[in-house]
Amino acid sequence: MSEQDGMDDWAAAMAEQAETEDGEQNSGEHDVQPAELDEFSEDAPMSSEEKRKLDTILDIPVTISMEVGRSQISIRNLLQLNQGSVVELDRVAGEPLDVLVNGTLIAHGEVVVVNDKFGIRLTDVISQIERIKKLR
Repeated sequence: MSEQDGMDDWAAAMAEQAETEDGEQNSGEHDVQPAELDEFSEDAPMSSEEKRKLDTILDIPVTISMEVGRSQISIRNLLQLNQGSVVELDRVAGEPLDVLVNGTLIAHGEVVVVNDKFGIRLTDVISQIERIKKLR
């Protein structure tokens, strides 16, 4: 099969899909109605049961880590590493670090020093919607 035949098949499939979608929209077979959801209000009082459940969740420990970069090397090269060896990472100097919670990216940040200890200043926090999409 030539490349041109492949492109013709692709174009035909796209045209067929477009026709099918147009037919569904015009036929009215699938009436779409918006879902009715309760409005959330921060002023809504919480029951004692809800507070207890929230307290239980808030006390769950999580692991937060900062990732400077990654590298893949062979086992042969791994076994040859010793004191003074340098491993090249996939990140450019000055690029923000990844902030991970239980292995899930939640933010980017830069290293800071506070009272002789390292810390991280968050420069970009991943939105909740994006974090949920990554879980799927």
